[in-house]
Amino acid sequence: MSILACAWWTVSALPFLRSSSISPMSTTRIALLVCGGLTGKPLALNGNYYDIFLRYLQASKPNPQTSFTLDPYDVVHEMTYPNEDDYDSIMLTGSAASAYENIEWTNKLVGYISRVADTKPHVKLIGICFGHQIVARALGGECVPNGGRWEVGPTPIELTDIGKQLFGNHDTLNIQQMHRDHVPSVPLNFHLLASSPVSLNQGMVRFASLSNPMPGKPLPPIQILTVQGHPEFTESVVSAIVEQRFSSGVIDAEVAADAERRKLWKNDGVDAIGKVVWKVIMQTLM
Repeated sequence: MSILACAWWTVSALPFLRSSSISPMSTTRIALLVCGGLTGKPLALNGNYYDIFLRYLQASKPNPQTSFTLDPYDVVHEMTYPNEDDYDSIMLTGSAASAYENIEWTNKLVGYISRVADTKPHVKLIGICFGHQIVARALGGECVPNGGRWEVGPTPIELTDIGKQLFGNHDTLNIQQMHRDHVPSVPLNFHLLASSPVSLNQGMVRFASLSNPMPGKPLPPIQILTVQGHPEFTESVVSAIVEQRFSSGVIDAEVAADAERRKLWKNDGVDAIGKVVWKVIMQTLM
């Protein structure tokens, strides 16, 4: 078992195999590597990963005129991948799989991310939860089980100095979580953004040209941004997953009760984290 309280999608849950285009002019092109999916009540209430990410990107985009396409690729069953030269950004979703598994589709995904990161620096990579862990594995780090410890629901994460500079005027952020695997350290050439008491690496960046930030100076352009949490998840998504996983015995009563207690806490996924995701994609960082 692993990091995301969701299972594989079924054929009946595949309306995400389409693209969303808002305008043919000045359109930002985003590829979504779909690494898992929702089932049952979470799917019925919230749609699939394509739907969730489309709503997230719409809600957090810089202004109403921002135009983008979002094209999903099934990297689990079909193992299909985009031509990275056709896109400004590639996003990796969460998954019920473990990023450390030595199986065909995860190994292929690791190889693809490694190649794109090293040969296509103009393509911005965004990793979410499982995606964060895959990026770490692809670029010299690791993903491991976290001793059975879950992080579920809105969770405070403490920002590093670089995190504070990136997200602006915050010492901490709250982000939805759903994982019990983690990245235990920071891979070479990456910079830590935030930590929690349960997981050291709550997010990281790699700057373009492997540059380093200078004190008192604007941050260099970011090539890769990852977060351990789920900025795209809402209370509805997480609550339905918690209910499903508690019913199946994956999450115990203590974890479920704690998530219920915190479910209405502030969620900075859209207003703080989503705005930075868009800045990285559009290369408009301060």
